[in-house]
Amino acid sequence: MSTQQTPPTPTATATVKQGRGIVKMVLSGDAIIVRGQPKGGPPPEKQINLSNIVAPRMGRRANMNVPDSVDTNDEPFAWHSRENLRKKCIGKEIYFSIDYAPNNDRCYGTVYLGTDANGENLNLMQIKDGMAEVRKVNVRADNTEHASLVDAEDQAKASGVGKWVEPRPEDAVRNISWTIDNGRNFVDSHRGEPIPVVIEHVRDGCTMRASLPSHHQITFILSGIKTPMIKRDPEDPKKEIADPYAAEAKFFVESRLLQRDVKIILEGVSNQNILLATVLHPNGNITEILLREGFARCVDWSIASYSQGAEKLRAMEKQAKERKSRIWKDYVAKVQEAITGEREFTGKVIQVINADAIAVKTTNGEVRTIHLASVRPPRYDDVVHTKGKDAPPEAPKGKSRPLYDVPYMFEAREFMRKKLIGKKVTVTIDYIKPSSAATDTLGAFPERTCATVRSGGMYNISLKQGVLYKIMRELLKHAKQSIHSSLYLPFLQRAGKSEAVVEYVFGGSRLKLFLPKETCLITFLLAGIDCPRGARNGAQGVMEADAYSDEALALTKENCMHREVSVEVETIDRAGNFIGWLFVEGVNMSQLLLENGLSKIHFTAERSNFYRSLQAAEEKAKTQNINIWSGYVEPVAQVKTEEPTERKTNYRSVYVTEVTPQLHLFCQFSDAGSKLDTLMEKMRGCLIADPPLPGSHQARRGEFCVARFTEDDMWYRARVEKVDKDKLHVHYIDYGNKEIIPSNRVASLPGDYNTGALLPQAHEYSLALVNPPEDPDSLADAFRALCGMVGNVQFKVNVEYKDGVDFVTLLNQDETLNVGKALIGDGFCTVAKRGEKRLQKMMTEFYAEQSNAKKQHLNLWRYGDITEDDASEFGYSKK
Repeated sequence: MSTQQTPPTPTATATVKQGRGIVKMVLSGDAIIVRGQPKGGPPPEKQINLSNIVAPRMGRRANMNVPDSVDTNDEPFAWHSRENLRKKCIGKEIYFSIDYAPNNDRCYGTVYLGTDANGENLNLMQIKDGMAEVRKVNVRADNTEHASLVDAEDQAKASGVGKWVEPRPEDAVRNISWTIDNGRNFVDSHRGEPIPVVIEHVRDGCTMRASLPSHHQITFILSGIKTPMIKRDPEDPKKEIADPYAAEAKFFVESRLLQRDVKIILEGVSNQNILLATVLHPNGNITEILLREGFARCVDWSIASYSQGAEKLRAMEKQAKERKSRIWKDYVAKVQEAITGEREFTGKVIQVINADAIAVKTTNGEVRTIHLASVRPPRYDDVVHTKGKDAPPEAPKGKSRPLYDVPYMFEAREFMRKKLIGKKVTVTIDYIKPSSAATDTLGAFPERTCATVRSGGMYNISLKQGVLYKIMRELLKHAKQSIHSSLYLPFLQRAGKSEAVVEYVFGGSRLKLFLPKETCLITFLLAGIDCPRGARNGAQGVMEADAYSDEALALTKENCMHREVSVEVETIDRAGNFIGWLFVEGVNMSQLLLENGLSKIHFTAERSNFYRSLQAAEEKAKTQNINIWSGYVEPVAQVKTEEPTERKTNYRSVYVTEVTPQLHLFCQFSDAGSKLDTLMEKMRGCLIADPPLPGSHQARRGEFCVARFTEDDMWYRARVEKVDKDKLHVHYIDYGNKEIIPSNRVASLPGDYNTGALLPQAHEYSLALVNPPEDPDSLADAFRALCGMVGNVQFKVNVEYKDGVDFVTLLNQDETLNVGKALIGDGFCTVAKRGEKRLQKMMTEFYAEQSNAKKQHLNLWRYGDITEDDASEFGYSKK
């Protein structure tokens, strides 16, 4: 901004200062932000509050990082006042005269439209239009400017204009919607039609917030592109880290769109539940302009949503690359890598990865991934733009599965599978596509070997019968669906052997099958064997893979992947997985795994017709000492050792953090408290520095996350136990308590603070030799008694035995209180009988306490002996 006088000193508030600038943003009916002319980068800015007038206050959204912050509504006519000033001056040059400047960034003054004080007085305009009132201050009698404002206010009141109108209209106060419950439905409701909006905020070159005519406040990103970002420094939240050209891209968009009347087309919703849109300005499409000027790059994950044609974006990006404009200044065109080694080899196809990619096992045992040269598989955007403009949008149903959702893809893959799987092929390498580095939206792509593949007398498989484009007689959208196991189990059992195609191999004994006759997908487990399992997520974090799990996976994958098989379904497990027998060309896969020493017989095999053959296969592997049986020695009859009669004690100090109504305890080890405190402090600091966008995280059952606890509104590590529409059932893994919270109070768990950094600190226990009552009222009494005993006191625990959970003795630090014995002695619980000799002494003590409670008729025993046969009326039954 150019100024005509030297700036005043910080204490010289009476010195008058004038200047010119361009209105960047109108904050309210009495406040604007003015910028100067850009010189080598974004220009300086200053906030100017209009002197001597007060406009109605605008509503604000609650700040999640500020405790007790709440949404506020507009004062009457606040929006009208802001819009009146915005439409008058946004983007225009103004002249200002400063009356008072509390700091360098904010001041109070009179603003004129134009380049000098002869232009329209915006302070006076707001008063005349009834959009503000005169500030009630003591002024000198000869202050003509203040007097003119007062006269204008009197005229506005007399005329009943603006905020002085009577009666007050219904639209005097906006009904603001800060959030959108269902982004997909919201996008579908507008059916791709241009919507008039005002751009209220520009976060970066491709992320903006807009106000709709319905006063919905929506945040969206531009479809198909990504500009350089501005992020917070994790170590210093007040410091920003900007990518090269991030500030320039933001200013480029702000100077053209901020608080301008534009139109947007809502085109989709990202995986983070952020809207995708295109902004249409009278002077052009900002998406295409950003690409042309070298401020943005195309991104594959959202370019299919761009309604104006993805090819145009690719062409503009290519032009910017060729000119080496801005972010492409160091761009070097990729050159095709030279082919080293053998250009032609033979092998067996063991997997059809996609319609353009296969896995080939060479004669030396190496598995190579080969991509068909000069072709690509079908994509959804091949047909999405051929539909009519009036065609209703199609929302995805459930989890996206491209193989079945993308037209042509399943048929193309099936053509490849039937022609190639298990066949010998000749591969001629045509070229090698170099690897690409990872970006913020896309992962790194490895180097690809692109080749011509021939099988037997066939020509190039990629061109035979027009596999990618001529295979379909009509356009179909496939809807293969995973089925509800319990409904189909009787049908599959009666069917006997069913034909299936192996879609995927998860592990040695776990596969995904496609049943063509029923057009459904099922998860299938091989019956009769106990196969090594790979690495997996468990309640305590990532569980390591079992020995020989990779070898078992490789054997099953080589023999089954994408093969046509026969299956006999026997039953299902609790997770809904089908269990049965699978045959590949007549070979029982359970038996094959046993013969290769890659599994053991499961006890359930004893009742099957294949038990003898399975047993013989296992014995053969034991004799050969292969894989899991390497080093196997026939067991020698062991002399039975006498069961110990003395308890083993190894007490650990704990704090009880949660008591469940079923009398289970969650405890934290006291020696690990400092580690948890340190982790929680760092994790919360990270979330404050880079706060998650509310509602952006799509939680899944069983995953670890961070959740805001309702009672103190602080972040804690948690595990999602159930997803119920917009409500989540979470279990706080470091404290043991559970609650149901809205989905917008959950965010992704940062990688530095997951269970790999520190295991869950809440350990679940149950009291040894204590049998809770079955009657709900009596159980509630016992629960209250247990809560009263544990409190915020340090205890000691000793694990006595395991039965699903660890059963423990819980003592206070001076060992004067045995919590389990006290519950029995007070008549809240009964003794749980155990047969271990080492527990007999402790059980005798517990029975003595129970006898005393019975004699004194305490609680459970107040009506007599509840262990008698006729005591079922009291809600008690013998164990």
